[in-house]
Amino acid sequence: MKPEIHPKYQQVNVHCACGEGWTTGSTRKDLRIEICSKCHPFFTGKQKLVDTAGRIDRFQKKYANREKKQA
Repeated sequence: MKPEIHPKYQQVNVHCACGEGWTTGSTRKDLRIEICSKCHPFFTGKQKLVDTAGRIDRFQKKYANREKKQA
């Protein structure tokens, strides 16, 4: 390997949006992530509800006239 062309590998703190934090190795100085194994639905077994009311209302408005025309 050529000397002095690789970034410095160091110990850094990782911060998740849920508040969890830990230390790992990286070439970046600080890592901020949105989701980790403590808050991801696959690992926790809990499913987060997404607000789909707006989507459902738009769908019903869009296809409401079609049902009346077919009847």
